[in-house]
Amino acid sequence: MVIKNVMIFDFDRFIEKGFVRFDDVIEEVGSMEDYIEKPGEDTLDFSGKLLMPGFIVGHAHIYSTFARGMIVPFNPKSFKDILEQLWWKLDAKLDMEAVRYSGLVSAVEYIKNGVTTVIDHHASGMAIKGTLNTLKEALVDTGKMRGIFCFETSDRFPVDETIEENVDFLKSRSEKHAGMFGLHASLSLSDETLKKVSEVLDGNPIHVHVAESAEDEEDSIKKSGKRVVERLDAFGLINENSILAHCVHINEEEAEIISERKAYVAVNVTSNMNNAVGLPKTKLFKEKGIKIIVGNDGLGYNISRDWMNLYFSQKLLYGEPTYFSLDDLKEAIENTYELASKLLGVKIGKIEKGYKADFTILEYKAPTPISESNAMGHFFFGVLDSPKVTDVLVNGEFLMKDGKIHLDVNSIYEEAKRVANSVWNRLR
Repeated sequence: MVIKNVMIFDFDRFIEKGFVRFDDVIEEVGSMEDYIEKPGEDTLDFSGKLLMPGFIVGHAHIYSTFARGMIVPFNPKSFKDILEQLWWKLDAKLDMEAVRYSGLVSAVEYIKNGVTTVIDHHASGMAIKGTLNTLKEALVDTGKMRGIFCFETSDRFPVDETIEENVDFLKSRSEKHAGMFGLHASLSLSDETLKKVSEVLDGNPIHVHVAESAEDEEDSIKKSGKRVVERLDAFGLINENSILAHCVHINEEEAEIISERKAYVAVNVTSNMNNAVGLPKTKLFKEKGIKIIVGNDGLGYNISRDWMNLYFSQKLLYGEPTYFSLDDLKEAIENTYELASKLLGVKIGKIEKGYKADFTILEYKAPTPISESNAMGHFFFGVLDSPKVTDVLVNGEFLMKDGKIHLDVNSIYEEAKRVANSVWNRLR
């Protein structure tokens, strides 16, 4: 297939009027001046549209789907209150059906927002064994996206079951799905549980919440005399390519450990602001050579909001209007593609020969001149301000074409409402 007469931007290269020739992998990219039509090709004219790599989310909670509209008594005074009054109530009542429909709804919502790859962090108290495969079936097999999954090991759940679920799923990998070893957070994990995980981890990367609130650090010091990162590292858990989500309250010594272990920090500033826990200190990460990736922490599906909030919040945090440039944002986005590419064993995130044909295509009419030197500015201040996604492809296959998603959206949403009622009834 060939898409032609389209603007192309992959955070580095910009082509004002170009073409992409692809099957499941990109075969050729160039300017229309160099385009030569080949007999028998399926050719699509996308004049007036912008073609980019499919968007990516570096830390998500698909299980949060059924929190939308949920009414529970809620008057938190601390972050742990938020967990106990909302999220731990919800995840404890999720069964396999709820897991499946949270995955299907998320597939629809992510595709609508141009997201093609998600790194998820899952929890469900009424169903543990088989849940990661259920998410994979919903998001990857049915939704046709790419997904990386793990289960939040926690002392709130039967620990051995959660460990076994992670270990079993780690055995399976394809170009479209992979596993990590999931841990909830230090504050919900005993030394005994951490030791059990260390005995079966076998060098695999972990995905864990770290110092999202100051309470996580306080709890860790009380339990072990060590700060969160030091405690995890003492059990040998922070392997290369691990994801430490948030890291809002870590100190310099913890940052040095993360850097030495070649782990990534997933920043989720929209969620951090919503929970009033503070903001990640990206200057510390940069100083220590830590790569950051960008997630949404399960708060919605439009990753463009999180990219924008990261950019703006860091300027405010440090009181410097020139700090955290568009180049810094580009690096964070590219880091997210880099990590997912490593975990999946494929190349995603560029519009170049040899990369997977994962595309997000948007309507964008530039009101001012656009070139490679200012394309990132157009993307951030123009495209992201009001993303108009029209088409989404993964592996060269349309998941959404001219605004129509390949899934039976009405059927999925009607069933999801029924499932939501069941979940909410269990909360009463």
